[in-house]
Amino acid sequence: MKKRILLPILAVGIFFTTTSYKSDFFEIAKQIEIFTTLFKELNMNYVDETNPAELMDTAITAMLEDLDPYTKFWNEQEVEQARIQNSGDYTGIGASIETREHKITIIEPYKGYPADKAGLNAGDEIIKIGDIDVSDFQDDAGELLKGAPGTSVEITFKRQGKVQKTTLKREAVELHAVPFYKLMNKNIGYIVLSKFNRKASSEVAKALQELKAEGATKIVLDLRGNPGGLLSEAVNVTNIFVPKGETIVTTKSVIDKYNKAYQTQRDAIDTQIPLAVLINGRSASASEIVSGSLQDLDRAVIIGARSFGKGLVQRPKKLTYGTQLKVTISRYYTPSGRCIQALDYWHRDEKGNATRTREEDYNEFTTKNGRKVYDGGGILPDIQLETSAYSGITNALLEQNAIFDFATKYYYNHEIKKLEEFNFTDADYNNFKDFLKKTDFNYQTKTEKELKNALEIAKDEGFKEVIQKEYKDLLASIEKAKEEDLEEKKPEIERLLIDEILKRYFYEEGLYTYYLTHNPEILKARDILNNSNEYQQILK
Repeated sequence: MKKRILLPILAVGIFFTTTSYKSDFFEIAKQIEIFTTLFKELNMNYVDETNPAELMDTAITAMLEDLDPYTKFWNEQEVEQARIQNSGDYTGIGASIETREHKITIIEPYKGYPADKAGLNAGDEIIKIGDIDVSDFQDDAGELLKGAPGTSVEITFKRQGKVQKTTLKREAVELHAVPFYKLMNKNIGYIVLSKFNRKASSEVAKALQELKAEGATKIVLDLRGNPGGLLSEAVNVTNIFVPKGETIVTTKSVIDKYNKAYQTQRDAIDTQIPLAVLINGRSASASEIVSGSLQDLDRAVIIGARSFGKGLVQRPKKLTYGTQLKVTISRYYTPSGRCIQALDYWHRDEKGNATRTREEDYNEFTTKNGRKVYDGGGILPDIQLETSAYSGITNALLEQNAIFDFATKYYYNHEIKKLEEFNFTDADYNNFKDFLKKTDFNYQTKTEKELKNALEIAKDEGFKEVIQKEYKDLLASIEKAKEEDLEEKKPEIERLLIDEILKRYFYEEGLYTYYLTHNPEILKARDILNNSNEYQQILK
C-alpha cells in the first residue's frame, strides 16, 4: 500500500515546475534519502555478494509494476529500439524476430532484405551469432544482429531439428507504415496501415492520391493488428479525411500542461470520399484515435471487432547514462468524450488485477450526427464480424505460438507455388486440432481458475474429499467444452492460420492480395461502400 501512496506523490514532484508542490518536494527528497541509505547499507553489509545493478533493476521493476504496464524503465538498448520503431529505419538483417527461452526465432523475414536473401525462414531458431551462443548471452542477443551497413555476420540456426549456417551482409532497412495498397473492383482503394511511425500520414496520403488517380472513388483503411505509435501521426492520418480545425483527440491528466485538445492542422486531401475502417482486438492506441474520431465525426463506417482499449498516453523522459523513463502522463478521449482505456489499473480487484468496466455501466455519448456510441474501453465497430474477434482460446493460441508453430509445420509439408493454388481445407483444420493434442498447448479458462481456487478454499475448510468427485466431473465437462470451443471459434482461428501460412509463401504482399478476394471484413466493407444508401443510413 505504501507504494501506491508514494508514487502519485513522486509523479507530482517530477513536474513541480507546473504544479503546486508545497511539502511534496520535501517528501520526495525524504524518501529518496531513505532509499539511498538503505541501498548503500544493503550492498555493504549483506551476508553474500550482491549485484547492485540487478538489485536496482528489481527495485525499479517492482515500483513501476504497481502502476500500469506502459510505464517502463528503458535501458540504452530499449531507447534505441524505440527510436527505430518511431523512425522506421535501422541497419540489420531485415527480419522481425522474437526471443523465446534464450533462443531467437525468426518471425518474418522482410522480402528482399538480407535475412530473406540468405534463405532464412519464419520459424528458424538462431542459436549462434558469430562466435557467441545466444543461450549464454545475458543481454538482448538480437542487438548482435545490428551493425554498420555492409558488415557481415555469420549465423548458426536450427531448422526442423537440423543445424545450419549462413552469412548475412547487413543493410539499411526501411519499415513502411503502409506495407500494401491496391485498387480493387476498379473503384475501391484498399490501404493497409500497420504502424504509426513518422512516415504514417505521408505514406497514407501518397497511397490515397495514387489510388484516386487510378480511379478509386471509395476507400478501405485497414487498421487491424496496428498497435499504435505516435499521437501526432494519428491526428495527421485523420486529417487526410477530415477538415482543418476539427478536434480529433483530447488528453486529460492531473498535470495541467498535459491537458490538451489536438486539432487537425492542414487542409484535408478528401473530406467526401466514402470511407470504411477495419479494426480488431489488436488495433490499439493511435489506431483507436483514428477509428474513434472518424466514428464520432460520422466520417467513416467502422467494421470488425472492438479494439484493444489502450487509452493511456506515454512520454519518454531522459534519465542519466542514456536511459529513459516512459511514463504515462494522460488518458485519451475521442471527440464525443469517450475514454478509450479499457482496464483500470488504479482500482484493482482483491487479486490485484486491473478492473474492466461492466457493460451495464457503459456511458452513452453521441456522434456529430447524433448517433449513440458508448465507452467501456476501445472502439466498438458500427458493424461487428465474428471473424474479427479474439476469444479466450484464440488469444491463448496466439500467446503460446500454436498458430505460428503450426504454420511452420504446414510450410515444410506443403508446396504451394501460386497464390491461386492455396486452399485451407477442413482437413487442414482437423490437422491443426491434432497438432494441438501432440504439443504442450494448455488453455486454462477463467472457470477452471475459479474452480481451482474454490477447491483450495474447500481444502482449507476440510471439504476437499466431499467435493473431489464433483470437481473432477466439472473439469471433464470443461475439457469437453474446450474441444467444442475449437470448432465453435473456427472462423476466427482459421483466419489467423491462413494469415500466418500465406506470409510463409508469398510475404505480406501475397497475404493482402489474397485478402482482396477472400477476407470477410474487406468483402463486407466493399459491399457497404458499393451500397450508398446503406452507407449513409449507418452514418445517419
